[in-house]
Formats: sequence, structure tokens, C-alpha cells
Amino acid sequence: MNNNQGQRVHFIAIGGSAMHNLAIALHQKGLLITGSDDEIYEPSKSRLQKYGLLPEQMGWYPEKLTTDLDAIILGMHARADNPELQKAKELGIPVYSYPEYIYQQSIDKQRIVIAGSHGKTSITSMILHVLKYYNRKFDYMVGAQIEGFDTMVQLSEDAPIIVIEGDEYLSSPIDRRPKFLHYKHHIGLVSGIAWDHINVYPTFEDYVKQFDLFADSTPKGGILIFDETDDLVTVICRKEREDVMSQEYQAHKHKIENGQTFLVTEFGDIPIGVFGEHNMRNLNGARTVLSKIGISDKQFYEAIKSFRGAANRLEVVGKNKQTVVFKDFAHAPSKLEATTKAVKDQFPDRQLVACMELHTFSSLNKEFLKQYKDTFNTADQSVVYYSPKTLAHKKMPELSEEDVKKAFNNKNLLVFTDNQALQEFLYTQEWANKNLLLMSSGNYNGLDLKQLSSNLLNK
Repeated sequence: MNNNQGQRVHFIAIGGSAMHNLAIALHQKGLLITGSDDEIYEPSKSRLQKYGLLPEQMGWYPEKLTTDLDAIILGMHARADNPELQKAKELGIPVYSYPEYIYQQSIDKQRIVIAGSHGKTSITSMILHVLKYYNRKFDYMVGAQIEGFDTMVQLSEDAPIIVIEGDEYLSSPIDRRPKFLHYKHHIGLVSGIAWDHINVYPTFEDYVKQFDLFADSTPKGGILIFDETDDLVTVICRKEREDVMSQEYQAHKHKIENGQTFLVTEFGDIPIGVFGEHNMRNLNGARTVLSKIGISDKQFYEAIKSFRGAANRLEVVGKNKQTVVFKDFAHAPSKLEATTKAVKDQFPDRQLVACMELHTFSSLNKEFLKQYKDTFNTADQSVVYYSPKTLAHKKMPELSEEDVKKAFNNKNLLVFTDNQALQEFLYTQEWANKNLLLMSSGNYNGLDLKQLSSNLLNK
């Protein structure tokens, strides 16, 4: 399956962030790609259009599927009863989930898989940045846009390694296994475990078990790297496994001077572009992985100086001399806590207003909401926003502002359910010597964060 120029591959639900990136990567490799979806949003839409891969009409067209297709790739957004999927089965066309296909394309490569509830995008991005800095040949799959990389997926014939961000979420509507089990890693890293995806793993035990399976799937002669400051990860990864080498890491030694973080190393103090205790752990995880594939510490420090972070990971939306506006993808309790603390530690003399949007299925679930207890107390002003429309759209029970306040256990917490009221509140703040952190995997129901930031900074 490796030399597959001219192969015909059809994507069911091509618009997903991972799916459209894979479609573009295979198109660039010379495969003939078609796709369908019932709705496609930006930035997937423009990017598919740019490569001539945007479906002409939205919807499912089973009649267009023919036996000359070599493979179907089924996206998570499709449903198990999708008419194109039914037709593919009738015609006997092989159907792959996204991770299965990535594995098929990298069967002859050394596979490095980065797993964990948090930090995996950052660690993967750091590894890719360093490999690119030294012009190493590598393939990859990462969950965010990174500076200097056009797509989030690259598959080539000649790269000897592939670095994959390994997600614990389901593989496809008809494959309930977590994605990261399909990649069959040679080197695996587990960065941390904190319950997420309550709609798929209703109990904490269910969720943890997936990481246990991941660690158990490390082959003989394989390497398992893990964050030893996470008790759960340590229990799982220190388990005796025959002929598996395990190696732990913790936060890299560092110091902060005037809002700048430095790594403390045997080669002197190295200024870097990311900050926060969680990123010092991510960075050391990346360094440990790279040391196994021929990158020395000295080379690592040289390259990491120019790393600016992945999109939506403590990304600077705008700044002036007295204020920085950050946005971050954080939504799970552990991420919320780590990200808020990172900004407060980096700028201890500035006040911090931190806003988070409850947007995911887990975060809007009344039962799961209890997991947020005491995780949002570091900011000088903590704000939670959620949209009753999102609850209705996800067919979930209503939440009251009281429910939210009680769950977070923070008596100064402000709760907004109207994005215009939230925007008004931010506009009326005095922003001298004060930072703003906006956390969400959504967009506050269509708020233009760039515009918001620019208005605040020019007040």
C-alpha cells in the first residue's frame, strides 16, 4: 500500500480538521482524492478549495461510489448509518478509519506516538520544529497549525520516521477503539492523564484503561517515555513490561526574568518563546524523545530557541506595553488550571482576567462540571461563559449560573450566557498593567477575538 500514486481514495466527512489535512497530504502525494460532507466550515473549506478538493455540493451521494475506488476513509463526523458507508460496504470497498489509514501509510517507518490528556499537541509540535531545524526527513500528523508547516499531516515515501499526535478519542463511528492504539508505536510518550470525553468514556476508570492499553501495546525493544510528576501515568508506565525500556521526565529547570522564561542548562541560560510549568514538562518530554532519534541536548537547545508554540496554545492575539491578550485551547479542568497559572507566574506583577467557555460535551455536562472544583482560582478575575444555544444544539439539559458557580467553588466567579454582555464587561475594564486570557475550544459563539483584542489594546 505504500507506493500508491494514482490510487483512488474517497473521504466520507472530508471537512474535519484532521480529515481535510489528510486529504490534502494524499493529494500532494499523487493520489486521486474525492470527498463528501454535509457541512464544511472554515478553515477547512478554503483549504480544500485551494487544492480543488472541496465537494461541489454538500450532502451524501452513494450513487457516485464505484468499484474502482481503492479505499474509503471514514471521518468521525459521519454517522454509522451514513448512506455512502452502506454503499461502500455493498460494493466491498475497503473502509479505513483515519488512524488505520495513517498506519497503513507508515507501516515501514519508525513510529513515534505522543499521547496524553494534555500537552500532546505542544510536545509533537516541539519535536517537529527541532527535526525541521536540522533538515531531518520525517513524516508527521499533528492536531494544530504550526509555524513553518503548511499542513497538519505529511506522508512521503522516503521519510524513515513518522511523529504522530496520538488521540484517545474514538477512531470512527464504526470503530470504538481509541485512535492511538492503531498507530502501533515503537516509541510512545504519555504526558498526563486527566478525565475527558465523558460522552465516550462515562467513568474515569474507562478513560484510564485506554492509556493502560496504549502502554501495554509498546512492542519488545520499544521505548515508553512518561511524565513522572503525574501519579496515574507513573503507575501505568512503571509496570513491568518484558523488553520495554521506560524513561521518565519532569519539568525542565527554568527561571523567569522580566516576563521572559529561560531554560537553565549546562550550556548556560537559554531564552525560549514558550512559558509555564506545563510547557517546561512538554519541552522536556520532547527533548527525551529526540534524544532517542539522534538529536543531542546541545542541538535541542539551539533549535528550541526559535519555537513559538502551536496555534491556540497560549497564542498572543495582541499586546502593548501594559497588556497581553492570549488565547488558548484549554477547556478541560487540568488544562484550565495549568494555563491560568502559567500566565500568572510569567507576569506576577500584572493582574489577570481569565475567561473560559464551556463548549465541549464534557464541560457542559452537569455531572462532569464537578471536576472543575478549585481549578480556576489563580486569576484575579475568573469568568465563565456558555451559550444556552450550544446546550440546546447538543440536546443537553439546561445549566443555571448557580450550577456553574457551585461546581467551580469560586465565589468571585462571573458567569455570562450572552457573548455581547461578556464583550461589554471586558470593554469596561481598566487594562493598564493587566492581561487577558481567553480559553475555549470554540469561539464564544462567534466573537471576533482579534477585533476584541485590538479594541481593548487601543482603548
